[in-house]
Amino acid sequence: MELRFGMVGGGNGAFIGDVHRHGAQMDDLAVLTAGCFTRNPQKNLEAGRKWHIHDESRIYPDYRTMAEEEAKREDGIQFVVITTPNVSHYEIAKCFMEHGVHVMCDKPLAFNLEQAQELEKIAKEKDLLFGLTYTYTGYAVIRQAREMIKAGKIGEILHVVAEYPQDWVISSLVQEKSDQAKWRFDPQIIGASLCTGDIGTHLEQLIAQSTGLTIKRVLARFDTYPRDLPLETNTTVLLDFGDNITGTLWASQIAIGYECGIKIRIFGTEGSLEWSHEMPGILKYTKINSPTMTLSANREYMCPESRRLSRLPAGHPEGYYEAFGNIYHSFCEHLLARLEGREPESYTYPTVEDGVHGMKFVKACVKSNAEGNIWVNVD
Repeated sequence: MELRFGMVGGGNGAFIGDVHRHGAQMDDLAVLTAGCFTRNPQKNLEAGRKWHIHDESRIYPDYRTMAEEEAKREDGIQFVVITTPNVSHYEIAKCFMEHGVHVMCDKPLAFNLEQAQELEKIAKEKDLLFGLTYTYTGYAVIRQAREMIKAGKIGEILHVVAEYPQDWVISSLVQEKSDQAKWRFDPQIIGASLCTGDIGTHLEQLIAQSTGLTIKRVLARFDTYPRDLPLETNTTVLLDFGDNITGTLWASQIAIGYECGIKIRIFGTEGSLEWSHEMPGILKYTKINSPTMTLSANREYMCPESRRLSRLPAGHPEGYYEAFGNIYHSFCEHLLARLEGREPESYTYPTVEDGVHGMKFVKACVKSNAEGNIWVNVD
């Protein structure tokens, strides 16, 4: 069985739309059959043709028409992919859920926490799947880390350090090359936070998906450069997970020399784990008073939950597209199992509940910074 999906957004040469398309179709579990890719009629049609939508009546002028028409069809889409800017996620997701369509949405879940919580409520009431593409949680060795922590391989967690440095804001603005991302600097489109909401939330979910921990409190400090921007481009956050477990989170879009330097280090009472996005197929594992071991994706010693996400033999690098593919694979497995009346083999992927917690995290950080860098509960 092959699922049918549609896409909203992703046209006009947008990078992320094509990534979603590749990820959703990577394992032949779903096929793109409908879409509204841009409000420009000609470019919308061009995108649909380029992406092999053979029935051009299913290239729609707007998402509401798409939801209404697809809901009428016996062969209508079974899930929709939302790849538009933050401000529109809520209305689009709500519209499709009201028409009984499952949702996969680019992060963040919504423009603000209130919208996010309403989407969570609708999904539960209508018993619909709702996934989010927190990309870096999709790597196979992140699943390995989670399984090792559950098995007690590093003992009790003491401290977590997560960072995500980029330099695109400072580089592009200095060179006046930021046209493709101008909407990211507009609070009316992106919301109350730039750096924390854009990439800090990736770290929040990377921590959650790799350790199983939930952030209880934050103490945040925001910095902005260039100084005339309305939102922060650098964020430093102290984390409190409860049970005497602490952490630090640093996200920056002005870190010259870094392109996508994501790293997470997890320290326990009996060992530690370390992962870097620059070497995504490697997990470093150190037992107390022992040399560091290098664990490689898809080797026989890796756990089944990790190996099932690897497509290539060990030593062959898998990357960003495959991470998206793994999130979609788990989502599609879950949806197929539901439609076929069986239990899925596995369906670990970020959900609407994770998206709500991400919005709570951002809101708490914004409040902490605004009120003089105080501790704020994430609730």
